[in-house]
Amino acid sequence: MKSPASPQTLRDKQREETREQILRAVGHQLEQGPLEDLSFAEIAKDARVGERTVYRYFPTKEALLGAFWAWMQSQAVAPPEPKAKPPRSLPRIREAIASHDAGRPMRILVATDAWEPQVNGVVRTLTRVVKELREMGHSVEVISPDQFKTFPLPTYAEIKVAIGVYEPVQERFKAFEPEAIHIATEGPIGLAARRICVEWKLPFTTSYHTRFPEYVSARLPLPLAAGYAYMKWFHKPSGRLMVATPTMRDELAGHGFRNISAWSRGVDTETFRPRQPGDPDPYAGMERPIFLSVGRVAVEKNIEAFLGLDLPGTKVVVGPGPQKEELEAKYSKAVFTGSKSGEELARYFSGADVFVFPSLTDTFGLVILEAMASGTPVAAYPAPGPIDIIPNSGAGKLAASATEGLREACLEALTCDRKQVRTFAEKFSWRACAEDFVRNLQPYPEPEKTRFWRRLRRLARVRRRPAAAA
Repeated sequence: MKSPASPQTLRDKQREETREQILRAVGHQLEQGPLEDLSFAEIAKDARVGERTVYRYFPTKEALLGAFWAWMQSQAVAPPEPKAKPPRSLPRIREAIASHDAGRPMRILVATDAWEPQVNGVVRTLTRVVKELREMGHSVEVISPDQFKTFPLPTYAEIKVAIGVYEPVQERFKAFEPEAIHIATEGPIGLAARRICVEWKLPFTTSYHTRFPEYVSARLPLPLAAGYAYMKWFHKPSGRLMVATPTMRDELAGHGFRNISAWSRGVDTETFRPRQPGDPDPYAGMERPIFLSVGRVAVEKNIEAFLGLDLPGTKVVVGPGPQKEELEAKYSKAVFTGSKSGEELARYFSGADVFVFPSLTDTFGLVILEAMASGTPVAAYPAPGPIDIIPNSGAGKLAASATEGLREACLEALTCDRKQVRTFAEKFSWRACAEDFVRNLQPYPEPEKTRFWRRLRRLARVRRRPAAAA
């Protein structure tokens, strides 16, 4: 027979339940409005406790937010209890239409912190998808860092971060009156767009391009849990979270993310093509075979795992990045070319014998498809992206694990049939990628959309009149 719980145990349990009620209420308040509007009175009302109770648990706003942040971390990594009922989800913004006519032209707003002149897979994906969308008849407005004052990202000066974006982004929303909104990144522009959508109750979608928690953890002394807590908070109100691969979908679902949808990737098979007779050889004078790596030369790309391999021939690294000088000094036999683009980059892909992709933090790795389109087989670790593309493709080889076997995969890739590699890449098109994107959007319902923007214009006129009269 079970012994009854002691009064002390019951009190502790009740305190913990009250504390969690308050923290859930904080989450609700942050979904409904900006941080500076956080009110102890509203939190108490939402949590169904007295305001004094909130102050007794958390005497200051700093203490409250610190506890909320820690609680979010614990929620991000806590395993689900067996046979437990799922917790009541926090109130969400409006449910958008589940299906719509993908062929109907729309006004689509894309908010992104990654855009030209940055050179990476995210930028290439977004710029090409925007081009395809416009060719499909959609009107697309892009809000990107090049439209604002910026400052260099700490530890990575090549990436510029926009500042003072909230009010200008708000004005861009009003001027464009989007029918569908996509937030591509979690930086300042993404945060501003998210805040506007939540405050105005606009449906929106997001995408997961970079394994942000791993990226931050590789650069700063921050636990993975903190990064995943932020990412879960950011993507939670999104109608759909778009990811590139099944592996990434399963990984995010395991961390508690919801509403995950597939969004394929494409490759430009005209620019990236097998080497033709008469094409200039960027590797002239270098010892063969050529093992190539293309991408940011940064710690999260795991380039050193490639450079440290005992391989015949020559290792070539194409791309800029904060680790370039350090690795160039350490691995003097490797060739570092710096940044390349367009036809010149395509020649580096097509002229190589094997493309090596050592990254463990990418969600896809667009360069994998660019190498394959060039007829160059790929060797990689079994990480998200490679593990979804390479097996059974005949276009590359995977290492035995995430830490071992990359050398063997590089040597085995030399035996791949380059014609078969190219044939596999031809299955991926940018038009299919753009069509996936449109299907995943959550357009504002037509009648509500018209009423909303009309009401917003009327309010703007009313607010301007007193100012003009003064």
